[in-house]
Amino acid sequence: MARSFWSGYLKLSLVTCPVTMAPVISERDKVRFHTLNRKTGHRIRSRYVDAATGREVDDDAQVKGYPRGEDDYVMLEDDELDSVALESARTIDIDAFVPKESIEWIWYDVPHFLMPGDEVGVEAFSVIRDAMTQTGTVGISRVVLYRRERAVMLEPRDKGILLWTLRYGDEVRDEDEYFKGINDKPDPKMLGMVTDVIAARVKPWSPSMTADPVQKHLLEIIKAKQKGVAKNKPKAAPEKGSNVIDIMDALKRSLGEKPAARR
Repeated sequence: MARSFWSGYLKLSLVTCPVTMAPVISERDKVRFHTLNRKTGHRIRSRYVDAATGREVDDDAQVKGYPRGEDDYVMLEDDELDSVALESARTIDIDAFVPKESIEWIWYDVPHFLMPGDEVGVEAFSVIRDAMTQTGTVGISRVVLYRRERAVMLEPRDKGILLWTLRYGDEVRDEDEYFKGINDKPDPKMLGMVTDVIAARVKPWSPSMTADPVQKHLLEIIKAKQKGVAKNKPKAAPEKGSNVIDIMDALKRSLGEKPAARR
């Protein structure tokens, strides 16, 4: 049985079923390092110190502060931070449905697997999942995750449901601020050539396309050092040539055509 980090209830009107949740993304296999004392080989421990006095601050003396001016903060206690959480922190109450395609991917944050919590709740869970599939909709709700109330989207996926936390409104910037002024009418001939270049490079999607070459080389270095052999990646030779790019010539080379001779 897959491990979960959250358990609660999925609710739609009068239909309720127990569910469990687990993150889709795992960083368990990421290469991680500890900071060591080079002379002793011992791990270095981080401590909180007072920025003015330099003295270490005990855990019970630490408090969250919101800056309101230079060296001036509003202090918030843990119970005050906890008070803003939802009362029903363990219930995902679906209060709205929207067409799946109406939410752009830019709002998607972190994906989670949502599963029935027990055999009794499987039927209710399956009915909600399949109803969303048939109507082409996704559910919108709110739930407390990672100590904060989050808007979430529930999307049917295979036998389960994918729960996405959605980004807050002030996190997504207005694209017009960055894209305005960009030429939106490229040369038709160049457009056709680039289309041909893309067509020649279309491949089926594979997770191997997202392989991490840095982690792979780090593991090779670690393995070599464990054997007492240092292994450094050779540096690539800098490319020579002009920085001025003739787009048409570059496209012709990409398509295997011979560029026209320059006058």
